[in-house]
Amino acid sequence: MSRYEPSSGRKAVKFMTAGTIGAALLVWSGLTLTGTVIAVVVATAVIVMFSPILVPAAIAVFSVISGIVFSSGRGLAAVMVLLWIYNYVSGKHPPGADKWIMLEGGG
Repeated sequence: MSRYEPSSGRKAVKFMTAGTIGAALLVWSGLTLTGTVIAVVVATAVIVMFSPILVPAAIAVFSVISGIVFSSGRGLAAVMVLLWIYNYVSGKHPPGADKWIMLEGGG
């Protein structure tokens, strides 16, 4: 039994194909790097030019979003407290009610 050995012509075709694909990928990566560098340079210039507008706008947006999140959290906490009180008064024994009973002196 002999092993199959590809002919030298097939080896050359494989080598040429691999070399062509490798060179194409190398060129493509170079173009990608060049485009990225150009985009960073342009974006940096635009950001520097518009920073007197962007920085206060970012601060305002952050303030508005944090205020909405804070007030929503407080509203949710108030609803949960009112729900707990309702469950406690109606005798449904919500979580922590046993500690509250002990604090009242009933336990």
